Amino acid sequence: MKTFRIAVWVGVLILAGVLGAVQFYPTKSGDVVAESPYGVPFTLVSQSGQPITEQALRGKPTALFFGFTHCPEVCPTTLFELNGWMEKVDPKGDKLQAYFVTVDPERDTPEIMNEYVSNVSKRITGISGAPDKIAEVIKGFRVYAKKVPIDEKDPNGDYTMDHTASVFLLDSAGRFAGTIAYGENPDTAVKKLENLVNKG
Repeated sequence: MKTFRIAVWVGVLILAGVLGAVQFYPTKSGDVVAESPYGVPFTLVSQSGQPITEQALRGKPTALFFGFTHCPEVCPTTLFELNGWMEKVDPKGDKLQAYFVTVDPERDTPEIMNEYVSNVSKRITGISGAPDKIAEVIKGFRVYAKKVPIDEKDPNGDYTMDHTASVFLLDSAGRFAGTIAYGENPDTAVKKLENLVNKG
């Protein structure tokens, strides 16, 4: 019986290795890059009120951040820092793009996203949409987002959002290429964006 259990576990490990090999392949530089575009197809609304799909994440390396406009610290800090890093790495603004997707579509209309993002950056585009569509994107991009009431005694009152604070890095084909953590050393963050641009 013990031998059978060991054989089963060995089989599971081999299967996991095969599935991992199918999902990823090594590049010439030794880095690991997803073989297919990260996330899921979507149709949302940009801060200008125009439809935007996952095709916007193709053609140029992309920095992708999920947050919300009522965020007290993480989101404004990340947007401000990301804008500065992009200006260093791509001063002309033609090699790198960035998007800020709301996790709070009930409050973050395209108009509010436009006002909020435009006050911080001209290089980052805000994205909103219907709550059900945003929920699909959050799930598809494996982002954590949860509504948290300000007052536990009033669950239907004012609220904040807990959410993933990392910036996702995608190559020009929309494939996952890494992350920049919240609070990342600025020099490290700039280097990651430089590497992303160089890989294309």
